[in-house]
Amino acid sequence: MKVPLVELDGDEMTRVLWALVKEKLLLPYVDLHTEYYDLGLKRRDDTNDAVTVEAARAIARLGVGVKCATITSNEARKAEYALERLLPSPNATIRAILDGTVFRKPITVQGLRPAIPAWEKPITIARHAYGDVYKAAELAIPGPGTVELVYTAEDGSVTRRKVADMPGSGVVQAMHNIDASIRAFSRACFRYALGERLSVWFAAKDTISKTYDQRFKAIFAEVYENEFRADFEKAGLEYFYTLIDDAAARIVKSRGGFLWALKNYDGDVMSDLIASAVGSLAMMTSVLMSPSGAMEFEASHGTVQKHYYRWQKGERTSTNPTALIFAWTGALARRAALDGLPDLGAFAGRLERAVLDTIGAGFVTGDLAPLCEKPPAAVLDSWAFIDAAAQRLGTAGK
Repeated sequence: MKVPLVELDGDEMTRVLWALVKEKLLLPYVDLHTEYYDLGLKRRDDTNDAVTVEAARAIARLGVGVKCATITSNEARKAEYALERLLPSPNATIRAILDGTVFRKPITVQGLRPAIPAWEKPITIARHAYGDVYKAAELAIPGPGTVELVYTAEDGSVTRRKVADMPGSGVVQAMHNIDASIRAFSRACFRYALGERLSVWFAAKDTISKTYDQRFKAIFAEVYENEFRADFEKAGLEYFYTLIDDAAARIVKSRGGFLWALKNYDGDVMSDLIASAVGSLAMMTSVLMSPSGAMEFEASHGTVQKHYYRWQKGERTSTNPTALIFAWTGALARRAALDGLPDLGAFAGRLERAVLDTIGAGFVTGDLAPLCEKPPAAVLDSWAFIDAAAQRLGTAGK
């Protein structure tokens, strides 16, 4: 490696497997150079989240990052980890700084039976990575009163809109987005789709959200008409908008093989649905692509909390590390492409093939066992699965 990639360590079971993947599958083969940031929950709390901001800026500077799964703190986690404060989602912080789009694609393997058999090809999720509920302002209302939205322009003029007359205690939430970010999101979707030869579906709820979601719909239509329609028609691809409830119903009966563009929270939820339907939450790649070209690769699932508690008791859990491994291979392949390192890129491909061949041969973790079309050869714990992949990788390298 000529240039380091940015390594963002994480929490709980995924942190345990992160170190194991490096030890068994990377360090024996790659002269690995990383700029390391510990995004474990306690470290983020100790730095008042400054470490997350530094890590995001490092990705922008070096161009490639790879991230382990992290905890987003809540009251239960605050008590469990004796935290000083509640911090925002580290993913939301990084995505806001990079102003990117998250693309998530299932990892498919011959021999695994999807929960929705109609899907002949993977559905790629494009998730807007700025704003909405992840940057929302919230307020607990103690008693009766009026809640308003207030906009103060630079010239001092004020616009008010009543949100609600509160008859008693409750909660209120205000969220926002920015036209420039929505426009960048739409361009990223159309460019990615052209490169992968995918049609694009965009889904929101403009019939209810007549200003907020309507703005997304209008910007997507404008960008498509003015910048991408000719290229899409030449490639035999299509773009269309539909309501998110209609899209959800149609997608279940579709053949797959398209890009589904969604707002931030919608993309978060639907990517988990897609991953689970084709196999497992641990069988989906996730890459954040910024307009500047910087990219962050990560697993799309969480920290696997319950498995971590079992591991703390000395148990060997059958946690699937596939998405964590593919986060590393994606980052290494991107680093190889940027720096002209064909051997590094070839290694990333061999490692992915070793993992897929291990699963295809029936050596699987517990989450995949019920999906095997034939009885699995063995249901392995995480350590044995990584060893099996390492054995295949070593054989492939000879």
